[in-house]
Amino acid sequence: MCRLFALTSNEPRSPMLAIQAMDAMREGHDGSGVGLFLTDLGGPFEYFKDAPILSGIFTRSGLRRLDEYMMGIGFKTKYRLSLKVSKKPPPGIPKRDNYLVRAYDYPDDWEGMAQEEIESQLTLIRLKLREMGEEKEDMIVFSFWPDVIMLKEIGDPLAVAEHIHLDHEELKARVIMAQGRQNTNYAINLYACHPFFLQGMASMTNGENTAFIPIKEFLGSRGFSGYSGYQSDSEVFTHILHYLFYSLGLGIESYKHVITPLQEAGLKKHPSGPFLRQLKQTCRRLIIDGPNCVIGCLPDKSLFMVQDQKKLRPGVVGGSKGIFGLSSEVCGLDAVLPKKDNSRYFQPMHLDTAIIGRDRQEVKICSQMERLPLPN
Repeated sequence: MCRLFALTSNEPRSPMLAIQAMDAMREGHDGSGVGLFLTDLGGPFEYFKDAPILSGIFTRSGLRRLDEYMMGIGFKTKYRLSLKVSKKPPPGIPKRDNYLVRAYDYPDDWEGMAQEEIESQLTLIRLKLREMGEEKEDMIVFSFWPDVIMLKEIGDPLAVAEHIHLDHEELKARVIMAQGRQNTNYAINLYACHPFFLQGMASMTNGENTAFIPIKEFLGSRGFSGYSGYQSDSEVFTHILHYLFYSLGLGIESYKHVITPLQEAGLKKHPSGPFLRQLKQTCRRLIIDGPNCVIGCLPDKSLFMVQDQKKLRPGVVGGSKGIFGLSSEVCGLDAVLPKKDNSRYFQPMHLDTAIIGRDRQEVKICSQMERLPLPN
């Protein structure tokens, strides 16, 4: 099993807090890799909230190709974070030339462009850069989006964090998601490392999804370029979330009704039964097959946790006003949260969606048996 930890805080925090949680849960991951997602950024990036940030790993030749491409389409560097690493990495961590975090100015001819078109173009550019990188194996592109930084690497999470200096003063965020990997593949591909991200939405999963193929085929038939490039059966959790919000116009309260819908007996007595029956039929190919525990982030910076009915992957939520954590294990929360009060920890059950809003005041629990807020 992998291990997951997410933190949401009123004050910007270092990603090293998430690494501390990973280290506390080290018996649950094998040290084969770590992935980080940061948003609601602090530090200098807080002053560039609307600027798209490119995150990835580049060789020297890849960096030159990146610069040529980005300048060719009108993007100019606005701010960069230099993560300097030693020439000889610790055992188990590959030698890299450049870990890149760079904010850009939009091209002049994008002025006045509709927000929907901007989001579409940013997605297409990220996909193009990934394609270029895979062609010559000189670029690994994790994200290209405003107010988002993503870093992923092979190796023990703590060793990786120390190697790439995740304690950098400029690298802080109010929302942090981290996964400590347990490798289930023969070769490690960083595109298979959680968290996954698409147009403001991120998720990470502890578990497996044997329904991956029909889900992938359904999403691929929707005509959206972002539903592509799958290296992990868990990436579809992010894309289902995106489809739920952008195509169906539904909110997070409906997420579990898509991935783990109620049986007929539950639908008959549900106050939104007719709608949910239709939703289940329409989205039947998006039903997952677990076990899974999913932690995710929404465009408004809310965090959530859900689990499937098998509930064979642990998950716990806790904290107090101003700072909350979501974790695979209680020891992950204990390692990070101040003023520990275990009585305030909550373990979502299979009908629950635990949500912590951007105001970070409380953990809201939505049950699948409650009436749904339906679209107009």
